[in-house]
Amino acid sequence: MSQATGNAAVLEPRGGNGVVPDEPADSAGSETEARRPLSRFPIVGTQSLEEARDAVERIYLPHDLTGDSDRLDMTLNAVTDHRFTLGFLTYQANTKLVMPATEETYHVNLTVAGSTDADRSDGEREQTSSHARGIVLNPHQRNTVRWTPDAEQLILKIPRVSLENHLADLIGQPVAEVIDFDFGLDLTSSVGTSLVNSVKFLASELDRPGGLAEQPLAREQLEAFVMTQVLHAGRHQFSDVLAQPAEVVRFGRLAPVVEYMEANADEALTPQELAKVGCMSVRTLHASFQHTFNESPMAYLRRLRLDHVRAELLRSNATDVQVTDVATRWGFFHQSRFAQQYRERFGELPSVTLRR
Repeated sequence: MSQATGNAAVLEPRGGNGVVPDEPADSAGSETEARRPLSRFPIVGTQSLEEARDAVERIYLPHDLTGDSDRLDMTLNAVTDHRFTLGFLTYQANTKLVMPATEETYHVNLTVAGSTDADRSDGEREQTSSHARGIVLNPHQRNTVRWTPDAEQLILKIPRVSLENHLADLIGQPVAEVIDFDFGLDLTSSVGTSLVNSVKFLASELDRPGGLAEQPLAREQLEAFVMTQVLHAGRHQFSDVLAQPAEVVRFGRLAPVVEYMEANADEALTPQELAKVGCMSVRTLHASFQHTFNESPMAYLRRLRLDHVRAELLRSNATDVQVTDVATRWGFFHQSRFAQQYRERFGELPSVTLRR
């Protein structure tokens, strides 16, 4: 429930996909607020150091916060799903955060405006700057970060179990230790740029009415891609294994996967689930599908689903059936994109097929 607290507008998270709306904001500054990432998911806007600390502690982690209280104009927008939390944070003042070891989560701080200066308990130091450098807060390190007034960040909070299981799926072996990321992230490298772009795309899609916030399967796949980019962009003890070419298996090893896809094409299948069916890593799954079918596992699955849609439309009566209902039943939630994919595969719109 929203509440007015001093000079802050605090919004309590509603849970997985959003927050309860607060009272209408004043028009002054509302345009700037609307342009900020994740504006559909506001947590707090405040000029109080105490309320700023409480909000970040509630969404991210315990910490000590000091700063220029006369200039503070903090905004936190954030949304949480079962894989991770994604948030936008700015203080608009010189601030200093001292954070104990998180123990159970990784934090990926992507600076998209201004700069920060950071150090951690092993003596490592980093200076982040807009779209150039970021940092990873490891579970077992104490961190201090100093923000400039113009600093803005997109911040991922990823539970250890999520990221370490995802890495295990990618490399096909257990991960039984903390992923020991280097402190700094090079956001100008190809993988670093891809990480920033994928996170910004996810944020913009979550902000967009009808976007990924309303498409659970597509959202899950994009979140998995973001975690893959985190693992590629950051340097750690598994980087060399992750960079090795993936093994390619013969069709005999893929047959159980294909059979499973055909039997469960109407279910919300993921590459991780399919890789487990085939007793292989996600990377091997992708490489083998590309080698055997010249397409990714999810592209193969999409073709299967399109075939099922067409078969159902051909045996249906146009007076009793809606194309949208059939498409949704087979996992196509974005109707204009579905129609385009259907036309590319069959040379006609699904509505034409239904009228036959």
